[in-house]
Amino acid sequence: MASADKDDGGIVELIKTVFWALLIAGVFRTLFFQPFWIPSASMKDTLLIGDFLFVNKMAYGYSRYSCPFALCPISGRILASEPERGDVIVFRHPTRGVDYIKRLIGLPGDTIQMKDGLLYINGTLAPQEPAGTFAELIEPQGPEGKLPNCETRDGTQCLWSRSRETLPNGVSHDVINIGNGGAGTADNTDMFTVPEGTYFFMGDNRDDSLDSRFPSTGNGVGFVPAEYLIGRADRVIFSSAGRRLVYFWTWRADRFFHAIE
Repeated sequence: MASADKDDGGIVELIKTVFWALLIAGVFRTLFFQPFWIPSASMKDTLLIGDFLFVNKMAYGYSRYSCPFALCPISGRILASEPERGDVIVFRHPTRGVDYIKRLIGLPGDTIQMKDGLLYINGTLAPQEPAGTFAELIEPQGPEGKLPNCETRDGTQCLWSRSRETLPNGVSHDVINIGNGGAGTADNTDMFTVPEGTYFFMGDNRDDSLDSRFPSTGNGVGFVPAEYLIGRADRVIFSSAGRRLVYFWTWRADRFFHAIE
């Protein structure tokens, strides 16, 4: 009888341990970090389809979508620090209710414009320098099995012109290009003035990103209110180009724990 009681007590303790472990893990995820898979090509070559990362939800303090309802204001945000131009940020889409990841380009009060594929911030060119060529195999990527949208092709490889862009605060990052379009395209836009309390985001894959250059009521993002920011992406933890995580032959070992610029 004593042995049975001991076994029952051990099972109870195990259940308690598992319960508290799950609870702590849930709180940790809810308050501090959120996992995020890269589903699209809009941030190439900074982020690739199949990259897995954790979003630092405490980078800027609490926002409407970065903490539990009971712990946050109903609206607005409690800022610990302002987002910086050039940060790669996950945010809630203003109208669709899904999470996006883009690079912060425009701060409140900035003017943003694209001319012939080049970025102008407050009337000043963000200079670009050639940075070689970005290449990927022409094969299905990620769970949706999408083929890359190439600038040019070389046998089994998909190629893009790559440049190093420097923002006004000195942050440099790669951008890739498919080709320059004419007036009315993402390469040549009207001048945007970023309203107070909002931010302007763009993808590093400038010709394959539906971002703040397009209105949120259409296919784009538009201006993103501060309370929709979730957190900053700092490092890729894991990466796989395949349809399934278990396809180990599609893992990109060189991207494990890769810092995001």
